[in-house]
Amino acid sequence: MTTRDWLLEDSPSSRFQANAGRAYRVFTALLRNPLSVVGGVIILVLILTAIFAPWIAPYSAVGQDLANRLAPPSGTHWMGTDELGRDIFSRVIWGSQITLTIVGLVALISAPLGLLIGAIAGYFGGWVDRILMGFTDIFLSMPKLILALAFVAALGPGINNAIIAIAITSWPAYARIARAETMTIRHAEFISAVRLQGAGPIRIIVQHILPLCTSSMIVRVTLDMAGVILTAAGLGFIGLGAQPPLPEWGAMISRGRTFILDQWWVATMPGFAIIIVSLGFCFLGDGLRDVLDPKSEGK
Repeated sequence: MTTRDWLLEDSPSSRFQANAGRAYRVFTALLRNPLSVVGGVIILVLILTAIFAPWIAPYSAVGQDLANRLAPPSGTHWMGTDELGRDIFSRVIWGSQITLTIVGLVALISAPLGLLIGAIAGYFGGWVDRILMGFTDIFLSMPKLILALAFVAALGPGINNAIIAIAITSWPAYARIARAETMTIRHAEFISAVRLQGAGPIRIIVQHILPLCTSSMIVRVTLDMAGVILTAAGLGFIGLGAQPPLPEWGAMISRGRTFILDQWWVATMPGFAIIIVSLGFCFLGDGLRDVLDPKSEGK
């Protein structure tokens, strides 16, 4: 039996084989979607760039060279230099670390929080559901960027506070998804069987309900990452995100807007980076939605 046959076996002999087979099917389905492949390549390049930034960037992210300030793109400086003579290509490369950090931490904070709150509300229902969803609706009623601005203004400017603010404003959408899915499966036969075996609510939620909500959550998180990047860039643009001299893409655009007419590359290059990475997450998210959404399987 080949590895492929083992992965695609109709009756897997273990949970590991079943999970490996599902992952293989998802991967092969993604490969059949050209936009998903493009998105995956962009995200992979972002991750590799962030990891190997010290070896890829030809110059320091903060080193100044006033003699070459506002130099246009050339063989020496591929994306030109900014008003302090710093190499823009190097700053964009180093800025990928900040972007990846923001995306990763926001996902790690907001997705599990929203997943847990939504599952608890959907499983218990009644006054627990009304209280938790009422609290969720308060956050959903306000624009995400405005709410993030309010939290950052209260916490103070800085990348750490920006991450906290974005995570606080992102979890309600995940809570709504988890609640809806939990309500559809809380009366399923296998849940009743587990309950008859003596499992308590915590065990049922953690071991049986949350795993079933993971697929939808992965899709939503991937699609939301583009919005997270834009929100982080917006906070950096107005000076409430990462502080100078950190090479955060939104802050770089803010500093370059003064020279947009004559030295267009100062603001344009980090803007391209934001657009490309955001499109990468959107393409990959669309592909994951087509593959993981059960409603799309019959289409």
